[in-house]
Amino acid sequence: MTSPSAPSVLPLSTLLSPASLCFASAAATIVVAIFGSLRLRRGTADWTLVLGLCLFAADRILAAFSLQAATLGDVEAIQQWRVIVLSALPGVWLVFSLTFARVNAANFLRRWKFIWPAALVVPLVLAIAFRQDLFSALYASRSEPWILRLGWPATVVYCILLPVSVLVLMNLERTYRASVGTLRWRIKFMLLGVGVVFVTEVYSTSQAVLYRSITASMESTTAIAVLLAMVIVGRYLLRNSQFDTEVYPSQSVLEGSVIVVLAAIYLLGVGVLAKLVTYFGGDAAFELKAFVLLMSLVLLGVLFQSDRVRLYLRRMVSRHFQRPIYDYQAIWRKFSEGTASAVDPTDLCRAVVNLTAEVFEALSVTIWIANDSRDTLTVAASTSLSTEKASVCTPTEAEIRAVFAHFEANPHPVDIETGDAPWAVALRRWHPIEFPERGSHRMCAPFVRQGRIGGILMIGDRVSGVEFPDQDMDMLKCVTDHVTTRLMNVQLAQRLVQAKELAAFQAMATFFVHDLKNAASTLNLMLQNLPVHFNDPAFREDALRGMGKTVEHMNRLIGRLGQLRHDLNLRLTPGDLNTVVEGVLRGLQNATGVRISREFAPLPAAAIDPEQLQKVITNLLLNAIEATPPQGEIRLATRATATEVVFSVADTGCGMSAEFIQRSLFRPFQTTKKTGMGIGMFQSKMIVEAHGGRLTVTSAPNQGTTFQVHLPTHGK
Repeated sequence: MTSPSAPSVLPLSTLLSPASLCFASAAATIVVAIFGSLRLRRGTADWTLVLGLCLFAADRILAAFSLQAATLGDVEAIQQWRVIVLSALPGVWLVFSLTFARVNAANFLRRWKFIWPAALVVPLVLAIAFRQDLFSALYASRSEPWILRLGWPATVVYCILLPVSVLVLMNLERTYRASVGTLRWRIKFMLLGVGVVFVTEVYSTSQAVLYRSITASMESTTAIAVLLAMVIVGRYLLRNSQFDTEVYPSQSVLEGSVIVVLAAIYLLGVGVLAKLVTYFGGDAAFELKAFVLLMSLVLLGVLFQSDRVRLYLRRMVSRHFQRPIYDYQAIWRKFSEGTASAVDPTDLCRAVVNLTAEVFEALSVTIWIANDSRDTLTVAASTSLSTEKASVCTPTEAEIRAVFAHFEANPHPVDIETGDAPWAVALRRWHPIEFPERGSHRMCAPFVRQGRIGGILMIGDRVSGVEFPDQDMDMLKCVTDHVTTRLMNVQLAQRLVQAKELAAFQAMATFFVHDLKNAASTLNLMLQNLPVHFNDPAFREDALRGMGKTVEHMNRLIGRLGQLRHDLNLRLTPGDLNTVVEGVLRGLQNATGVRISREFAPLPAAAIDPEQLQKVITNLLLNAIEATPPQGEIRLATRATATEVVFSVADTGCGMSAEFIQRSLFRPFQTTKKTGMGIGMFQSKMIVEAHGGRLTVTSAPNQGTTFQVHLPTHGK
C-alpha cells in the first residue's frame, strides 16, 4: 500500500523570482485600481489615478512576460509594447499631481496647459510611430538574461519620462507642504505611495538614459517599489472615501522645492560617478551605488519634511543649548507677512490656523468667531473640523455664555483637559481629539477686544503628544493678541468697503433709472408716431417688437434696481413663513419644469414682511430652477428651532466654488450667469438681514447648492 503523495509546494526562489514579483505587483495594482474606482468620486484626480494605476499594472504584466519569454525576439516585441505603455504614464500622472487634493487645481491646469498635453501626446505618438525603431540591438550576457540597446525614439521617450517624473514628485511635495493639520495626515499616504513609485522611476529612467539600454535586473526593483506603493495607497483608500480638496498650494514653480534640489544633486552625482567609473575602467556595482545615493537623498528629503523631526530638533536645541524654543521676531514677521494680504475675516482666519499649526506643530487648529450679538459661534477656519463635524459640535447659547464668562474673568490661554467646569466641558466638545491615543492636551485662547470676547483659538493633536510648557503659553498669547488686532482691522475695513460698495451701487442704480426714463421717453415718442403710420404694416410690426423689448427691459431693471435707490423699509407683522412660500410656489407652478419636493413643518408666527420675503424666496427658487437639470430635483423644507424659523432650498445643480461664495456671491454685480446682473443674492441677503436673520449657503462644484433663510421668531 503506497502512501499518498505530499502536495507540491513552490520553492521560495520561484515565489520571489523577478517574474513572480512583477505579477504580484500587477495584481496588487489592479486590486487598488478597482477599489479606488468604486470608492472615489469622478473628478479629474480620480480618473487619472485609476488610469495611472491601470497603466502601471499593464507595465508590470508586460515586464513579467518579457522575463518569461522563450526567445530574444519575443522579449523585444513585448518590450516594444511596454515602452508604449510607459510613454502614456508621464502625462497621466502629471495631471494627477496637479489636481490631487487641490482647490485651485483648475488654475494649475491652465498654467501648465502646454506642458501636460505635451507630456500626454508627444511620447505616446513617438513610441507608436517608431515602434520598430525603439531598440537598436538585443543581446544576452552572463549576468543578464537580456539587454536591450535603446534606439533614438526610446531614448527620447525615457528623456521625457525622467523630467516629468521629477515634476510629479515636485507637485506632490508642493501639495504636502501646502496642507496642514489633519488634512496633511489624511493625504500623506497617497503622496508617499505615488512618490515611492516615481522615485523608482527616476532611478530606472536615469540608468536607462545613462547606459542607453534597459536590463532584466531592473524589473525586480521596480516591482518591489510598485508593490510597496500599492500597500501604502491602499491604506489611504481604506481611510478616505474621497479626495479632500482643501489645499491651496502656491503656483510658483520652483518655490522652495526640496525635490528639485535633491533631483539635481542625484542626477549630477550619478553623471559625475559615471564619468569617474568609465575613466577608471568600470565598476560592476555602479548601479547599486547609484541606487544607494538615490535612497539616501530620499531619506534626507523625508526627514526634512517631517513635522516630528523638526519638533524634536527644535526642543533638543532649546534644552541643551539654553536657547528659547521660539524665535519671536521671526514668528511675528511670519504672522505679519502671512496675514497682511487678508481682506476678509475668512481669509485671515484660514491663514492664522495654517500658521498656528506650523508654529506649534499641531494637527488640529480651529478658530470660532462670535457674531455681533455674541449668542452664536461659527467656525471661521479649521485644519480638522469639516462642515459635518462643525455642525455636530455647534455651541449652544448656554455653553457660549459659560465660556465667555470664564475668559472675560481670565483672558489667558488655558488647558481645557483639566477640570470639569461647564466651560471646559463645552470647549472639549467643540474641539474633539482626532488622535486620542497620543494623549495630547488641548489648549484654548480667547480673542479679547476691549474686554469683550470676539472669538477663540483652539489647538490640539500636537505632534507626538507634546505638552504646552510656559514658552508655548506665552507664544499662544502673543498669537491671539496679534490676531485680535488684525481681525478688528479687517472687520472695520470690510464694513468700510461694504458701505462704499452700497453707496456706489445706489449711485449706479440712479443711473440705471435715468436710462430707463430715457427709454420710456423713446417709447412715448413711438406711441405718438403710431397713429400717423398706423396703416403701414412694416411700421406696426417694428413698433410692436420694439415696444415689447423696451417694456421687458424696463420691467426687469426697474424691478431689480429701482427699489434699491432708497433704504429698505420693512413692514413687520406676525405671519406664517409657510404661507409665504406656498404663495410663491403657486405663482411659479406652471414655469418650473423640474420636480419640486416639499417638507414643511408647522411653524410659529414670526415678525416678517411678506412682500419682501416673497422676493427672497422667488429669487432662491428661480436660481435653483435655472441651476437644476431636467432630471434633477429641488427640495424645499421649513423647520422651527427654539429661536428661529428656517426655510431651505436645495437643488442638484452645478453648484458653486468656495472661492465664489466667499468673494462674490453676495456682492452686487457679481454673477456667473450670461444674462444675470448679480443683484438677486445681494438684495436677498439685505432683506433677510433687515429682518434680523441670516442667509447661509452650502455648495460645492457638481454637488448642488443649499440655501437656508434663518428668521428670528421674536422679530428684528
